[in-house]
Formats: sequence, C-alpha cells, structure tokens
Amino acid sequence: MGLILYRIFLFLYACGVEIASVFNHKARLWYQGRKKIFKKLNKAFKGNEAPVIWFHCASLGEFEQGRPLLEALKEHHPDHKILLSFFSPSGYEIHKNYAGADWVFYLPLDSHYHARRWLSITKPKLVIFVKYEFWYFYLKAIHDRKIPLILISALFRKDQPFFKWYGSLLHRKMLFFYRHLFVQDENSVHLLKSIQIQNVTRTGDTRVDRVLSVRDRWVPIDGVDEFCATFPVIVAGSTWPEDDNELRHYANSHPEIRFIIAPHEIDQARLDDCLELYPGSILYSTYIQAPGSDAHILIIDNIGKLKRLYHYATICFVGGGFGKSGIHNTLEAAVYGKPVVFGPIYEHFKETVEMEQAGAAFPVDNVLELEATFNELLEDHQQYQKACQAASDFMEQSAGATAKILSYIDKNLISQIL
Repeated sequence: MGLILYRIFLFLYACGVEIASVFNHKARLWYQGRKKIFKKLNKAFKGNEAPVIWFHCASLGEFEQGRPLLEALKEHHPDHKILLSFFSPSGYEIHKNYAGADWVFYLPLDSHYHARRWLSITKPKLVIFVKYEFWYFYLKAIHDRKIPLILISALFRKDQPFFKWYGSLLHRKMLFFYRHLFVQDENSVHLLKSIQIQNVTRTGDTRVDRVLSVRDRWVPIDGVDEFCATFPVIVAGSTWPEDDNELRHYANSHPEIRFIIAPHEIDQARLDDCLELYPGSILYSTYIQAPGSDAHILIIDNIGKLKRLYHYATICFVGGGFGKSGIHNTLEAAVYGKPVVFGPIYEHFKETVEMEQAGAAFPVDNVLELEATFNELLEDHQQYQKACQAASDFMEQSAGATAKILSYIDKNLISQIL
C-alpha cells in the first residue's frame, strides 16, 4: 500500500510541475532541466573509466552542507570523479558550473526506470545523500547493486513518518538501504535505534565546517567598508517581507546605525518593495557606482555575498523567522563571532536552539522585542562581548563533522571506491 501511494504521489507531482511550468519560472526550470537528461548523461559519461563518487543534494542549502565532504574527498582521492546532482533549481542553477564537480545534473524524478538507467550510465562506486533526501527507487536500486550508500548531516524528529505507526509501510524501508547514517545530534541516534537502525553515528553538522572555511578565506566586498565606516552595523540576511515589516521602523528611525539588507529574493518587484519600506536606502549596484551617498541603508541586489557580508556586522539578523517556514542559516552569521537575532519560528532548527542556549542567539516575537534586543546589545558592552564570545565558542566546539565522515569512508569503504 505504501508503495502504491508513493507512485501516485510521484505521478501527481510530475503532473503538477508540468502544469505549473507554464506560468512559474522555478517550475519551468525544473521541468526543462530534465528534458533529454539521459541523452546528456550518456554523452557526458561516454568513455569515462575513472571511479565515480555521486553526491546528491536537494537544493542550495544541502549543497553547502555537503560541500566540505565533497571537497575533502576530491582532495584526498584526486583520481576519482565527482557527480553532483540536484533536485531543485535553486541549487542547480547557481552551481551548474561548480568547478569542484566533474559533472552537475538535475536528478530525474524518482522511478524504477529512472533509477536503473541513472546508475547504469554513471556507475558510481560510492553514493552520498545529504540530510533529507529519501527517494525510494533510487535508494533501493543503489542498495540492490551493493553500492555503498551513506547519508550525512541528517537530522531526525519524532514527528517524521519514519517513527509513526505507518512508517514501516515505506519510510523505514528507505533507512535500511543506507550503509551508514551520520546524524547531527544524539536525539537522532536514539530515534533511529528505537526502530532498529543501528548503523548510525553522531558526527555533528558539516555546515559548520563549511562556514568556518568561508570565514577563513574571507575577502572584502567592494564598497562595503566605505559604507559602514565607523558606525555600528546591523546586517539582515535572507529577509522576507514579514521580516522587513518588523525591521523597518528601527532601521528608518536610526540613521546613526548602518543597515545592510540582503533580501532572500532579488527580483525587481522585491527590490522595489525594499526601497519603499526603507526610504533611507540605496541599492548596492547603485552605491558601488557612486559611493559617498548619505543613505544609511544598503539593499543588496545580487547573490553570493551574504556569507561575507556578516563579517561587517555588529549584530546579525537572520531572516525567515517571522514567516511560516522558519529561519535561514544562522551558522553563516555566528561564524564571525557576532550575536544573532531572528524571529519566533526557529524551534525545528537544532543549531539555532543550541546557539540560544549558549547565549549567542536571541529570538524575538515582535517589533518591540526586536528593538529592545538591538538596543541592549548595542548599549551594554559587557552583554555584547559575552554574546560574541558565546558565538565563537559554539562554532569552534561544533566543528569536525567532515573529518569524522571522511575517516569512516577511508577506513571502511576505501577498498570499494578505489
């Protein structure tokens, strides 16, 4: 019954995407990107004799999570080739030319036929899925071919289908296809062992290693030093309209503070909305061509800079917490040893909960709490320094997941992938 329902879900998903592709840009990219995918695969892999390691990521966030291990394997095993696949356009379109992989492709929608054909062409010697990817036919086909398959940086919660009474119909079967599961916390270990999954190790989150690497290779961003000057700076990253509605009063009424706003989406309508919400603002692309503007709010209108922008912050604000989906990546901010503020939707983000417990992060429920928190951190030097130190300590203590997973691969799987 579980497999029947799964097939129905996949059919309806495919139909929905095809219909949505007519009027939705992301759906169109998803649909068009998979056209003639196997013809492209055959051409790309023709004549390849090198062993292949296949990394699969759902989207951009999972790629950043898996990237430290991907790059470590590339460095340790340069004779291997890396196949990187994405499910979502937000990952593929940004990293389709990623130099760390030998091939980058969309993953065709799950099916027995697609899985069998994908593996027949690519012939991976090791498969690594990142965090939340569970596609039954792909996982079963990998397992049936006895290809080592691991899951990294996974995080499990009691409310997931794996741990429900109906989980044995399909979801738990997928977990047994993995050779080993590397999870972020002890709760995940206990949950998996409660359903007889014993091949599990707690290693932490590989994203920590990624953001530490970004921090250590930080380079300045043109014009931002001049904009910040000697003022206190609040960097608000990955903001949605709900976040901006809470931020705008404080930003507009404090010209003595420099604000850098990096919206999560940067289409023209969203940028126009930001310029209206923040009257004292200027787009980064405009500012960089005419520095010296008296604007105290900088709206970032390009992608790829946020990880470096947090370096300039006195306080970091991470967006998403005032919306339904929850906050974005708080690790990217905390890695610079700065306090992190965010909205009330964050309870499913383990690292952020732990940051709050450590004294490095500050959730706020509304605009009044947001303003009070900003003021306290800016005015109470002792409290501010304590939060900064807590952020630095948290990041350093949470590092090392990549090295642990790489050690397992070298000790237990190396003979199968060489």
